[in-house]
Amino acid sequence: MNEVDMTSKIATGNGFIAALDQSGGSTPKALKGYGIEEGAWSSDEEMFGLIHQMRSRIITSPSFNGDKVIGAILFERTMDGQVDGKPTPQVLKDKGVVPFIKIDKGLENEANGVQLMKPMPELDALLSRAKGLGVFGTKERSVINLANREGIAAVVKQQFEVARQVLAAGLVPIIEPEVNIKSPERAEADAILLDELVKALDSLPGDDKVMLKLSIPTQPGLFDPLVDHPRVLRVVALSGGYSRPDACRELAKNRGMIASFSRALLEDLRHQMSDEEFDRALGQAIDEIYEASTDKVAA
Repeated sequence: MNEVDMTSKIATGNGFIAALDQSGGSTPKALKGYGIEEGAWSSDEEMFGLIHQMRSRIITSPSFNGDKVIGAILFERTMDGQVDGKPTPQVLKDKGVVPFIKIDKGLENEANGVQLMKPMPELDALLSRAKGLGVFGTKERSVINLANREGIAAVVKQQFEVARQVLAAGLVPIIEPEVNIKSPERAEADAILLDELVKALDSLPGDDKVMLKLSIPTQPGLFDPLVDHPRVLRVVALSGGYSRPDACRELAKNRGMIASFSRALLEDLRHQMSDEEFDRALGQAIDEIYEASTDKVAA
Protein backbone atom coordinates (compact mmCIF):
# COMPACT_ATOMS: atom_id res chain seq x y z
CA MET A 1 0.00 0.00 0.00
CA ASN A 2 1.25 3.46 -0.88
CA GLU A 3 0.30 6.72 0.86
CA VAL A 4 -2.80 7.26 -1.28
CA ASP A 5 -4.00 3.70 -0.65
CA MET A 6 -3.48 4.04 3.10
CA THR A 7 -5.25 7.40 3.26
CA SER A 8 -8.23 6.03 1.36
CA LYS A 9 -8.42 2.91 3.53
CA ILE A 10 -8.35 4.89 6.78
CA ALA A 11 -10.80 7.54 5.56
CA THR A 12 -13.45 5.26 4.06
CA GLY A 13 -12.56 1.63 4.75
CA ASN A 14 -14.99 -0.66 6.56
CA GLY A 15 -13.40 -2.02 9.71
CA PHE A 16 -11.54 -0.84 12.79
CA ILE A 17 -8.07 -0.03 14.11
CA ALA A 18 -6.41 -2.50 16.48
CA ALA A 19 -4.52 -0.91 19.39
CA LEU A 20 -1.40 -3.03 19.99
CA ASP A 21 0.54 -0.28 21.76
CA GLN A 22 0.70 -1.18 25.45
CA SER A 23 3.91 0.41 26.78
CA GLY A 24 6.16 0.05 29.84
CA GLY A 25 3.63 0.70 32.60
CA SER A 26 0.79 -1.32 31.11
CA THR A 27 2.86 -4.20 29.71
CA PRO A 28 2.77 -6.40 32.88
CA LYS A 29 -1.02 -6.07 33.02
CA ALA A 30 -1.31 -6.94 29.33
CA LEU A 31 0.91 -10.00 29.80
CA LYS A 32 -1.07 -11.11 32.86
CA GLY A 33 -4.28 -10.89 30.84
CA TYR A 34 -2.55 -13.06 28.24
CA GLY A 35 -1.78 -15.68 30.91
CA ILE A 36 1.86 -14.80 31.62
CA GLU A 37 2.45 -13.91 35.28
CA GLU A 38 4.94 -11.26 36.41
CA GLY A 39 7.55 -13.77 37.62
CA ALA A 40 7.99 -15.11 34.07
CA TRP A 41 10.65 -12.50 33.23
CA SER A 42 13.71 -11.17 35.03
CA SER A 43 14.37 -7.96 33.09
CA ASP A 44 12.58 -5.33 31.04
CA GLU A 45 14.16 -6.78 27.91
CA GLU A 46 12.63 -10.19 28.62
CA MET A 47 9.28 -8.57 29.40
CA PHE A 48 9.28 -6.63 26.13
CA GLY A 49 10.37 -9.80 24.33
CA LEU A 50 7.30 -11.61 25.65
CA ILE A 51 4.92 -8.82 24.64
CA HIS A 52 6.53 -8.74 21.18
CA GLN A 53 5.87 -12.48 20.85
CA MET A 54 2.24 -11.87 21.75
CA ARG A 55 1.88 -9.08 19.22
CA SER A 56 3.67 -11.10 16.54
CA ARG A 57 1.23 -13.96 17.15
CA ILE A 58 -1.70 -11.56 16.70
CA ILE A 59 -0.28 -9.93 13.57
CA THR A 60 0.52 -13.27 11.88
CA SER A 61 -2.80 -14.87 12.83
CA PRO A 62 -4.87 -15.65 9.70
CA SER A 63 -7.92 -13.77 11.01
CA PHE A 64 -5.88 -10.57 11.48
CA ASN A 65 -5.92 -8.99 8.03
CA GLY A 66 -7.07 -5.92 6.14
CA ASP A 67 -10.55 -7.27 5.45
CA LYS A 68 -11.81 -6.13 8.86
CA VAL A 69 -8.76 -4.60 10.57
CA ILE A 70 -7.92 -1.47 8.58
CA GLY A 71 -5.13 -0.23 10.86
CA ALA A 72 -2.98 -1.12 13.86
CA ILE A 73 -1.28 1.11 16.43
CA LEU A 74 2.16 -0.13 17.45
CA PHE A 75 4.41 0.47 20.44
CA GLU A 76 7.78 1.96 19.44
CA ARG A 77 9.68 -1.25 20.15
CA THR A 78 7.19 -3.21 18.06
CA MET A 79 7.64 -0.80 15.16
CA ASP A 80 11.42 -1.15 15.40
CA GLY A 81 11.21 -4.95 15.69
CA GLN A 82 10.59 -7.66 13.15
CA VAL A 83 7.92 -10.25 12.53
CA ASP A 84 8.93 -13.31 10.54
CA GLY A 85 12.17 -11.57 9.60
CA LYS A 86 10.57 -8.43 8.16
CA PRO A 87 10.01 -4.97 9.71
CA THR A 88 6.68 -4.99 11.56
CA PRO A 89 5.14 -2.06 9.61
CA GLN A 90 5.88 -3.85 6.33
CA VAL A 91 4.27 -7.07 7.57
CA LEU A 92 1.13 -5.10 8.44
CA LYS A 93 1.01 -3.38 5.06
CA ASP A 94 1.50 -6.70 3.29
CA LYS A 95 -1.70 -7.86 5.07
CA GLY A 96 -3.59 -4.70 4.08
CA VAL A 97 -3.35 -3.14 7.56
CA VAL A 98 -2.24 0.50 7.87
CA PRO A 99 0.49 0.99 10.55
CA PHE A 100 0.44 3.71 13.23
CA ILE A 101 2.88 4.38 16.09
CA LYS A 102 2.20 5.48 19.68
CA ILE A 103 4.41 8.51 20.33
CA ASP A 104 3.53 9.80 23.81
CA LYS A 105 5.81 9.02 26.75
CA GLY A 106 3.14 8.77 29.42
CA LEU A 107 1.21 11.23 31.54
CA GLU A 108 2.00 14.07 33.91
CA ASN A 109 0.41 14.15 37.38
CA GLU A 110 -3.17 15.40 37.43
CA ALA A 111 -3.78 19.16 37.47
CA ASN A 112 -7.07 20.96 36.78
CA GLY A 113 -8.78 17.59 36.48
CA VAL A 114 -6.59 16.38 33.58
CA GLN A 115 -3.31 14.66 32.87
CA LEU A 116 -1.24 16.25 30.14
CA MET A 117 1.40 14.34 28.15
CA LYS A 118 4.96 14.27 29.39
CA PRO A 119 7.54 16.11 27.24
CA MET A 120 8.74 14.32 24.09
CA PRO A 121 12.23 15.74 23.44
CA GLU A 122 13.12 13.01 20.93
CA LEU A 123 9.87 13.22 18.95
CA ASP A 124 11.38 14.52 15.70
CA ALA A 125 13.82 11.59 15.56
CA LEU A 126 11.02 9.09 16.26
CA LEU A 127 8.81 10.62 13.56
CA SER A 128 11.65 10.49 11.04
CA ARG A 129 12.31 6.83 11.86
CA ALA A 130 8.62 5.98 11.63
CA LYS A 131 8.29 7.70 8.26
CA GLY A 132 11.32 5.77 6.99
CA LEU A 133 9.68 2.49 8.03
CA GLY A 134 6.52 3.28 6.08
CA VAL A 135 4.32 4.16 9.06
CA PHE A 136 1.22 6.18 8.14
CA GLY A 137 0.35 7.96 11.37
CA THR A 138 0.82 8.43 15.10
CA LYS A 139 -1.21 8.32 18.32
CA GLU A 140 -0.84 10.48 21.43
CA ARG A 141 -2.90 10.12 24.65
CA SER A 142 -3.97 12.52 27.39
CA VAL A 143 -6.57 11.85 30.10
CA ILE A 144 -9.52 13.97 31.27
CA ASN A 145 -10.85 13.07 34.72
CA LEU A 146 -13.09 16.05 35.50
CA ALA A 147 -15.20 18.61 33.62
CA ASN A 148 -12.69 21.42 34.14
CA ARG A 149 -12.74 23.71 31.11
CA GLU A 150 -9.29 25.16 31.81
CA GLY A 151 -7.81 21.68 32.08
CA ILE A 152 -9.61 20.34 29.00
CA ALA A 153 -8.57 23.39 26.97
CA ALA A 154 -4.95 22.75 28.01
CA VAL A 155 -5.22 19.11 26.90
CA VAL A 156 -6.58 20.08 23.48
CA LYS A 157 -3.99 22.85 23.05
CA GLN A 158 -1.12 20.46 23.80
CA GLN A 159 -2.59 17.74 21.58
CA PHE A 160 -2.86 20.05 18.58
CA GLU A 161 0.65 21.44 19.11
CA VAL A 162 2.02 17.90 18.89
CA ALA A 163 -0.29 17.12 15.97
CA ARG A 164 1.19 20.00 13.98
CA GLN A 165 4.67 18.58 14.60
CA VAL A 166 3.46 15.18 13.36
CA LEU A 167 1.86 16.69 10.25
CA ALA A 168 5.07 18.58 9.47
CA ALA A 169 6.88 15.21 9.46
CA GLY A 170 4.46 13.87 6.83
CA LEU A 171 2.44 11.65 9.17
CA VAL A 172 -1.23 11.70 10.21
CA PRO A 173 -1.83 12.26 13.94
CA ILE A 174 -4.45 10.46 16.01
CA ILE A 175 -5.34 12.91 18.79
CA GLU A 176 -6.50 11.01 21.89
CA PRO A 177 -7.92 13.11 24.75
CA GLU A 178 -9.45 10.23 26.71
CA VAL A 179 -12.35 11.03 29.02
CA ASN A 180 -12.19 8.65 31.98
CA ILE A 181 -15.38 6.55 31.77
CA LYS A 182 -15.43 6.39 35.59
CA SER A 183 -15.46 10.18 35.92
CA PRO A 184 -18.36 11.53 38.03
CA GLU A 185 -18.52 14.44 35.54
CA ARG A 186 -18.24 12.40 32.37
CA ALA A 187 -21.17 13.84 30.41
CA GLU A 188 -20.10 17.42 31.19
CA ALA A 189 -16.50 16.59 30.24
CA ASP A 190 -17.70 15.13 26.91
CA ALA A 191 -19.55 18.37 26.11
CA ILE A 192 -16.61 20.63 26.99
CA LEU A 193 -14.23 18.44 25.00
CA LEU A 194 -16.49 18.60 21.95
CA ASP A 195 -16.53 22.40 22.15
CA GLU A 196 -12.75 22.68 22.51
CA LEU A 197 -12.07 20.19 19.72
CA VAL A 198 -14.34 22.00 17.26
CA LYS A 199 -12.57 25.30 18.01
CA ALA A 200 -9.15 23.70 17.52
CA LEU A 201 -10.19 21.99 14.29
CA ASP A 202 -11.67 25.20 12.91
CA SER A 203 -8.36 26.98 13.51
CA LEU A 204 -6.12 24.38 11.82
CA PRO A 205 -4.03 26.06 9.10
CA GLY A 206 -3.85 24.81 5.53
CA ASP A 207 -5.84 21.74 4.56
CA ASP A 208 -4.23 19.11 6.78
CA LYS A 209 -6.47 16.49 8.39
CA VAL A 210 -6.20 14.79 11.76
CA MET A 211 -7.83 11.78 13.35
CA LEU A 212 -9.53 11.68 16.73
CA LYS A 213 -9.56 8.82 19.24
CA LEU A 214 -12.24 9.44 21.83
CA SER A 215 -14.03 7.72 24.68
CA ILE A 216 -17.49 6.59 23.60
CA PRO A 217 -19.74 9.50 24.67
CA THR A 218 -22.45 9.10 27.30
CA GLN A 219 -24.89 10.74 24.87
CA PRO A 220 -25.02 8.76 21.61
CA GLY A 221 -24.35 10.93 18.58
CA LEU A 222 -22.73 13.72 20.60
CA PHE A 223 -19.61 13.58 18.47
CA ASP A 224 -21.43 13.70 15.11
CA PRO A 225 -20.03 17.24 14.48
CA LEU A 226 -16.53 15.76 14.73
CA VAL A 227 -17.38 12.84 12.43
CA ASP A 228 -18.64 15.37 9.86
CA HIS A 229 -15.88 17.97 10.32
CA PRO A 230 -13.92 18.56 7.07
CA ARG A 231 -10.58 18.52 8.92
CA VAL A 232 -11.16 15.07 10.47
CA LEU A 233 -10.04 12.02 8.51
CA ARG A 234 -11.72 9.54 10.89
CA VAL A 235 -13.07 9.33 14.44
CA VAL A 236 -12.16 6.18 16.34
CA ALA A 237 -13.27 5.04 19.78
CA LEU A 238 -11.30 3.59 22.65
CA SER A 239 -12.80 0.90 24.86
CA GLY A 240 -11.67 2.69 28.02
CA GLY A 241 -12.09 -0.24 30.39
CA TYR A 242 -15.41 -1.50 29.04
CA SER A 243 -15.68 -5.23 28.40
CA ARG A 244 -15.93 -6.07 24.71
CA PRO A 245 -19.73 -6.66 24.76
CA ASP A 246 -20.32 -3.34 26.53
CA ALA A 247 -17.87 -1.43 24.33
CA CYS A 248 -19.40 -2.85 21.16
CA ARG A 249 -22.95 -2.12 22.32
CA GLU A 250 -22.13 1.52 23.10
CA LEU A 251 -20.04 2.03 19.97
CA ALA A 252 -22.84 0.75 17.72
CA LYS A 253 -25.01 3.68 18.86
CA ASN A 254 -22.59 6.25 17.40
CA ARG A 255 -22.71 6.98 13.68
CA GLY A 256 -19.37 7.27 11.94
CA MET A 257 -17.24 6.13 14.88
CA ILE A 258 -15.16 2.99 14.44
CA ALA A 259 -13.31 1.07 17.13
CA SER A 260 -9.70 1.36 18.14
CA PHE A 261 -9.82 -1.17 20.96
CA SER A 262 -6.96 -2.70 22.92
CA ARG A 263 -8.16 -4.59 26.00
CA ALA A 264 -11.56 -5.31 24.45
CA LEU A 265 -9.83 -6.85 21.42
CA LEU A 266 -7.36 -8.97 23.36
CA GLU A 267 -9.35 -9.99 26.46
CA ASP A 268 -10.01 -13.61 25.39
CA LEU A 269 -6.50 -14.40 24.10
CA ARG A 270 -4.24 -16.66 26.17
CA HIS A 271 -0.61 -17.69 25.83
CA GLN A 272 -1.54 -21.34 26.46
CA MET A 273 -3.94 -21.60 23.51
CA SER A 274 -3.10 -23.67 20.47
CA ASP A 275 -2.69 -21.64 17.29
CA GLU A 276 -6.13 -22.81 16.15
CA GLU A 277 -7.77 -21.80 19.44
CA PHE A 278 -5.94 -18.49 19.40
CA ASP A 279 -7.02 -17.62 15.87
CA ARG A 280 -10.61 -18.66 16.58
CA ALA A 281 -10.79 -16.44 19.69
CA LEU A 282 -9.14 -13.53 17.87
CA GLY A 283 -11.42 -13.98 14.87
CA GLN A 284 -14.52 -13.88 17.06
CA ALA A 285 -13.34 -10.67 18.72
CA ILE A 286 -12.55 -9.12 15.34
CA ASP A 287 -16.00 -10.05 14.01
CA GLU A 288 -17.79 -8.50 17.00
CA ILE A 289 -15.77 -5.27 16.90
CA TYR A 290 -16.12 -5.03 13.11
CA GLU A 291 -19.90 -5.34 13.40
CA ALA A 292 -20.08 -2.57 16.04
CA SER A 293 -17.91 -0.36 13.83
CA THR A 294 -19.90 -0.86 10.64
CA ASP A 295 -23.47 -1.87 11.56
CA LYS A 296 -24.98 0.98 13.55
CA VAL A 297 -28.18 0.86 15.60
CA ALA A 298 -30.60 3.46 16.91
CA ALA A 299 -29.68 4.70 20.37
